[in-house]
Amino acid sequence: MDKKNIYCVIMAGGIGSRFWPMSRKKNPKQFHDILGTGSTLIQQTFERFLHICPIENILVVTSSIYESLVLEQLEGIRKENVLLEPSRRNTAPCIAYASYKIKLQNPNAVMIVAPSDHLVLKEAAFTQTVKTAVDQAVEKKHLVTLGIKPSRPDTGYGYIQFEDDLESAHADIKKVKTFTEKPDIELARTFIKSGDFYWNSGIFIWTVDAILDAFKTFLPEVNDLFADAKALMNSPDEIKAISDVYAMCESISIDYGVMEKAKNVNVVLSDFGWSDLGTWGSLFAQLKKDSENNAVIGKRVVLYNSSDNMISAPAEKLVVIDGIDEFIVIDTPDALLICPKSNEQKIKQIVNDLKVSKNERYV
Repeated sequence: MDKKNIYCVIMAGGIGSRFWPMSRKKNPKQFHDILGTGSTLIQQTFERFLHICPIENILVVTSSIYESLVLEQLEGIRKENVLLEPSRRNTAPCIAYASYKIKLQNPNAVMIVAPSDHLVLKEAAFTQTVKTAVDQAVEKKHLVTLGIKPSRPDTGYGYIQFEDDLESAHADIKKVKTFTEKPDIELARTFIKSGDFYWNSGIFIWTVDAILDAFKTFLPEVNDLFADAKALMNSPDEIKAISDVYAMCESISIDYGVMEKAKNVNVVLSDFGWSDLGTWGSLFAQLKKDSENNAVIGKRVVLYNSSDNMISAPAEKLVVIDGIDEFIVIDTPDALLICPKSNEQKIKQIVNDLKVSKNERYV
């Protein structure tokens, strides 16, 4: 596949509420160096795709309030490649927007769509997996997603069930049977035991024609809004046109709106050291631990009689902790979170409660 026909779309509009209090509306987690590597999550994603397509073929879809952060952190990206959403409408509208933009540039394009805040430990394996998916998408005109081999019955991930009745020369390409969103723990355990369920990575590959055909079939109202705005894209009136579209567009995910309904969906069974870094617990799983299995971010954290904790503190701040096990402790200049690791899924609700209780400035 000619690299000139490969486009990467990085979705960077989320606010990462489950990573509160580090992730805030004004500066969400994708713009933080959460792993302490010297690069933010969106920078790592951007650099990963530079091995797959030309820099001029990388688009970022983000909120209008994050434009300056994107341009500041992604060296060399063109301003016109930063697509600004006037409001949050989940993943289907942002993908439709990017698809029509790319279609105008290159009708023969194949798209890779990925979140901005995921971790990939095995870069070479990721690149090879994406190339396999690109070949399948181009050859078969199928919608392709990457499934991740599960290591545990995690209730925070969606699951993809696959079957083997697909005629493919590649053993890791399977036909998708079902999608399941975030099951309870018992169902997740059943999925793991069955052997035919993988985690849904939220990374998609398809030709621009295939995804636009899918929008026309399964989300015609969304498709028509962006199709009507197409004539004003790449003009001074684009921002106003897209603002009008988003005001009328429903909020819906690409998974629910398209992938769960389409019949031509494949999954590439993958193992490239992936995590969606959706929660503090998922970060805990990736970090180095001390002798008591504590994961610590911060240069002046002192622990006594404590184990299995996820702790983050400002580099210059002394934090002393004694006698806690299996807790999340996140200290920032204006907010402190202390909660059991078992309750991490409640952090998003905490953020919602803060909004209701007029503590919006901490969100």
